Amino acid sequence: MIGVPDAEMGEAVKAVVQPAPEVSPGPELERELLDYARERIAHYKAPRSVDFVDELPRTPTGKLVKSTLKDRYTTGGETRADASA
Repeated sequence: MIGVPDAEMGEAVKAVVQPAPEVSPGPELERELLDYARERIAHYKAPRSVDFVDELPRTPTGKLVKSTLKDRYTTGGETRADASA
């Protein structure tokens, strides 16, 4: 889960999921994931939406690179490096 820009709240929680090979992404899986999260964490912490991706960005050791993932959702595709220039 990451924070993405949101016009109303400033930032919204989004789940970005790489489904297992035998799982088909779609509206049913999205609803199941959202319901699961809302049952277990505070409503304001639960994601509002789910995006399915073929592969999540990871380091060579397998750690998720959240900054790369968040950069995909910044306005105009601008990266953190571009924003500081």
